[in-house]
Amino acid sequence: MRAALRWGVGAMSVALSMLLALADLGAQAPGKIPRIGFLHPGASPNTSAEAFVQSLQELGYVEGRSVAIEFRWAEARLERLPGLAAELVRLKPDVIVVGSTPAVKAIAQATKTIPIVMTVVADPVADGFVASLARPGGNITGLTLVSPELSGKRIELLKEAVPRLARLAVFWNPSNPSHGETLRDSEAKARTLGLHTLPVEVRRAEDLERAFVTVGRERASALFVLDDAFLFGERQRITDMALRNRLPTVFGISGFADAGGLVTYGAKQSELYRRAALFVDRILKGAKPANLPVEQPTSFELVINLKTAKTLGLVIPDALRLRADRVIE
Repeated sequence: MRAALRWGVGAMSVALSMLLALADLGAQAPGKIPRIGFLHPGASPNTSAEAFVQSLQELGYVEGRSVAIEFRWAEARLERLPGLAAELVRLKPDVIVVGSTPAVKAIAQATKTIPIVMTVVADPVADGFVASLARPGGNITGLTLVSPELSGKRIELLKEAVPRLARLAVFWNPSNPSHGETLRDSEAKARTLGLHTLPVEVRRAEDLERAFVTVGRERASALFVLDDAFLFGERQRITDMALRNRLPTVFGISGFADAGGLVTYGAKQSELYRRAALFVDRILKGAKPANLPVEQPTSFELVINLKTAKTLGLVIPDALRLRADRVIE
C-alpha cells in the first residue's frame, strides 16, 4: 500500500514537473519566433515590402505573431546603408532580406555568417556576392535581375517606340558595380541598331542638372537610365526633366513609368520579393544559403505611358502597344 502510495505521489510529481516545463516553454514561445531583417534602399510604404509580407503570410508566417520583421529604409540615401546594415546585424536576426546591389554590398560587409536573401541585384557573381548562380557558396543567395541581358531589349523597345531615334544618352552610375558591364552591353546593342550612344555619369543628385545640359548640348534624341537604387530614388526629377527636354525615355523599373517615363521593361520586382519569401522559408527550416541556387526572373513586365507619348507628340505603334502588360493613359 505504501509502495503504491509512493508510486502515486512520484507519478504526480513527474506529471506536475512536466506541466510546469510545458508552461514555461509556452511562456517563452513568443520570444522564440523567428526574426527577419529587411533592408531596402527606398522608402516606406513600399509595394516590394508588401509583396514580401503577403508571400510570408501565404506560407504561414504572420508578422508580429509567428515571425518578427525588422524593417530598415535608406530613404534613397545610399550613404545610410552601411549604418542600417550594421544596425540589423546587431539584432542577430535569423535571416536578412536585402534589395539592390548597394544594399547587398553593405550587408555583406557587415556579416559573413547571418543568412542573406538578396533581390533586385544585376550580377551577383561579378559583384562577388556569390561564387556562382548554381552554387552560391557563402551566406548569400536569392534572386538576380539579369540586368545586363535585358539592357539590349530595352533599347530595342525604345527604338520601336521612336523609329527616328539616332543618338541615345545613357545615364549610368560609376559607383554601381554592375554598371560598367551593363553600359558596354548597351553600347554594343545600340551599334547593331545603328544608334550612337552618349554615356553620361550621374553619381549624385546634384549631377542631374549638368547631365541634362550635356544631353542637350550633344543633341541626344532619347534617354536610357540604367537600373540603380539612387537613380530610382530620383525618378520623379529624372522623368520631369526628360519631359521638359522632350526626351523619350526607357527604364528597367516600372516605377519610372508611373512617374512619367515613356517605356519600362524588366522583371516584376514585386514578384522577386514574393519569391524572396520562399528563400526565407527554406532557410528558417534549415536550408543553407550556400546550397540554394540563385534564381533568375521568369516574369517580365512591359509598361508604356501613353500620356507621356502624347505629351512628346509620339504615336506608339499598335504592335508595341498591344504587347504591353500595362498601359498608362
